[in-house]
Amino acid sequence: MNLVLIFGTSEEVESFEDFELNDSKFVFKYLPPEGPSTLIEGACWIFVDWMLPELSGLEMCHRLRADPRTKDAHITMVLELEDAEDRRRALRAGADDYMLQPASRQAMLDRILAHNPVAGFRAAPEVIEAGKLKIMPAAERACWGDQLLTLSPNEFRLLRFIAENPNRVLSRKELISALGKSGDPDYLRTVDVWIKRLRSALRKAGAGQILRTVTNKGYVLDII
Repeated sequence: MNLVLIFGTSEEVESFEDFELNDSKFVFKYLPPEGPSTLIEGACWIFVDWMLPELSGLEMCHRLRADPRTKDAHITMVLELEDAEDRRRALRAGADDYMLQPASRQAMLDRILAHNPVAGFRAAPEVIEAGKLKIMPAAERACWGDQLLTLSPNEFRLLRFIAENPNRVLSRKELISALGKSGDPDYLRTVDVWIKRLRSALRKAGAGQILRTVTNKGYVLDII
């Protein structure tokens, strides 16, 4: 089944129910100012509000185009008013198109389904680098320097997300949500097992203690 991630800059998006059509599943996610809090795999469509609490929609659009995770996503600017100059500014900032508020669940789906839903496909980057850590998503391989890390599929996906967010404390809930498993509470305990195995693999490869526990908060990949 094709996964289509639909991001919105309004927190209301988190309450939107998933949608399935033929061989595609559409999943709605909230997009915070600092960028995606989930692992992006497959098609990615982003709806950016013209005005946000912490920054403008134009600045958010610039950030998304500069972020390797979202630079190829399809971005729709959600305008407050029908204004020709606002439309031009949105497109210059990197938006692919625009629409007027409200950006409801149905309005988002209608906009996406009017196109090829998987057209927002984000090709996996060839290499993700964080210090000496190198991750090759297409090959599902990870190395520390020249040492190959032996990882299970879930451990690999977890490491990829952590490597895309280095030097940032990530809670267990954030890590589970990033892997699309937030509906199962058992995974909150499972993530500790995955982290333990990741640490072991990194130590064996000579990485030392770069995957650190922050008491009562979560885990952080320390990359200088």
